[in-house]
Amino acid sequence: MLPLIFIIGLAIGLTILLIVLSQKKKKDAQPETERKPLSKQRESTSSEELTNYRTYHYSAREFIFLVVISAIFLFFVGYLFYQNIIISILFSSLSFFFPKLYLPRKVQKRKDELSFQFQQALFSLSSSLVAGRSIENAFIEVVKDLYLIYPDPETMIIKEFEYINKRVANREPIEVALKSFSDRADIEDIINFTDVFLTCKRTGGDLVEVIRRTSTMINEKLEIKQEIAVMVSQKKFESNIIAVVPFFIVAFLSYSSPDYMEPLYSWTNLGPIIMTISLVAILFAVWICQRIMNIKV
Repeated sequence: MLPLIFIIGLAIGLTILLIVLSQKKKKDAQPETERKPLSKQRESTSSEELTNYRTYHYSAREFIFLVVISAIFLFFVGYLFYQNIIISILFSSLSFFFPKLYLPRKVQKRKDELSFQFQQALFSLSSSLVAGRSIENAFIEVVKDLYLIYPDPETMIIKEFEYINKRVANREPIEVALKSFSDRADIEDIINFTDVFLTCKRTGGDLVEVIRRTSTMINEKLEIKQEIAVMVSQKKFESNIIAVVPFFIVAFLSYSSPDYMEPLYSWTNLGPIIMTISLVAILFAVWICQRIMNIKV
């Protein structure tokens, strides 16, 4: 038992060391754009400085946490199914791919959060336009209202609307700033709102009514998502339990009846092949459950 704990600790230590060194190299090799004079930085308002919601960049802490946790889990799985240290270490080395596999979930989570915040902004925008304010002044008032809901200045929707107001203050058309936001957000509701907004600006349509209807539609869509989430939450919990149970069964049998499980760990017969097929079947079942539970509205 002690050698196993020592190997796990050594693997985790080496993993953390490698990640810290790689992050340090990345920081040292950052492009010279960050060292531009202040005047150049003020002039640069390209979309590269803004958040691209189509992707997600892990912080050093997030990356290390995901790799370490997945390395421990994969080492446990490898040792549980094969009881071989070398194979377990090979399994744990796959942890470097886990952040990439987890990336779509992080991207979707941030998009869902931005979509909800955008709904709050539309309610405020609609109220300001009904009160008789111009489009530009209404966007300024939205930021003030959002600060009442989200005190944190780093909130995504606050940063986006502040950037739109800055571009308008620099005499850029509000349509251009809003189109830039929708392109980076890559969210259906924001894209549809922007398209309708641009059309109304060109043709002189009723913006107040358009924004009111858009906010209502987004609100209904979010309510449907929440209802679906509540309906499938129990099934998700059950699927997670079912996915974990086989590992506990194998661990229990290996601990309580080692003689019974010994043929499955012997490389002189088909035991490891059977364990590999079982592991693949478990992973496939988990993937199928995730696909079934991923209901899009």
